[in-house]
Amino acid sequence: MMSYEVVLQNKYYLGGLIESISLTDSLDMISYQGTFNMKIPADFPGIEPGQEIRVSGTPFGGSSKVYLLHPGVVWECSSSVDQSKHMRVSFYDRTIYLARSEDECLFSAGGTATQRLKKYAADWNIKLASSIPDTKQRLKKAVYRAQTIYNMIMSDLKETVKAGGDMYIPRMTPSGLGLFKIGSNETVWVLGGIESSTQNRTLEETVTKVKVLGAADGKEDAPSRVLAIATGETAKYGVLQRIVQDDDVKSAEAAKKLAQSKLTGIGETYTVQCIDLNTIRAGDRVSWGGQQLIVTGVTHELGNPGHMTLDLTTLADVKRRYFLDS
Repeated sequence: MMSYEVVLQNKYYLGGLIESISLTDSLDMISYQGTFNMKIPADFPGIEPGQEIRVSGTPFGGSSKVYLLHPGVVWECSSSVDQSKHMRVSFYDRTIYLARSEDECLFSAGGTATQRLKKYAADWNIKLASSIPDTKQRLKKAVYRAQTIYNMIMSDLKETVKAGGDMYIPRMTPSGLGLFKIGSNETVWVLGGIESSTQNRTLEETVTKVKVLGAADGKEDAPSRVLAIATGETAKYGVLQRIVQDDDVKSAEAAKKLAQSKLTGIGETYTVQCIDLNTIRAGDRVSWGGQQLIVTGVTHELGNPGHMTLDLTTLADVKRRYFLDS
């Protein structure tokens, strides 16, 4: 474990006490999460929830350590005593506060997800990364009643994608909170040292026909107006129709674009267990089996060598499952 550095309160180096450590990331969760088990010597000063913590490690093929989770906060501690004292510690990067804090916000039409992120950060005194990408798409008016800041951010980012923009997720970095474009990582790792892999294919969420409806004309019992119909692989998979009702769609062109975006083929996901590449995060693009796939979830079991479990799917499937699901 000594190739990994765990530092508490910026002064206590815990490496020699760590028995095991793992890091978990997923597109379903905003915060990078870590857990470690450690021995507690008699003179140990103690660990408390709320304390600052960071984890560093040497990337595969590298020669110097980089931050893997920083800045982090200790969230939960539990100790046990048999012949010696041990402690299990859970910690998160500091986006956890966005997932645990609620507020109300009102935004007028015309702003972007980037501009709204800056407003959240200013209101909550959150340090922003030095460079934040421009999400570009202008958003409609939003009235967010009591809900988590994370839900507000994701609502903005989902609307950005529905309006034709790129897919982004919030990420905490050592320089502050930023936005990461899905699949935009500079280093695209080729997965090797495969220990096991599984593939799952399903029609469970397949959509082969989409009908976009507008508001009903006139009478209360009148049928809704059909704005657009899009048809996909009905000959191959049968008719699996989805109805989309969106009163914000004002033109036939916009309705057609929306309908096309909801068509999906067969769902295909992979789970791969292999030698650890400790810098891989959810949202990163990796190469495996001759395909370019997106990591939807990863658990790193840090060690020498470490091991990791990856959940993978296509870019189109990420868009459907995480950004066009509502």
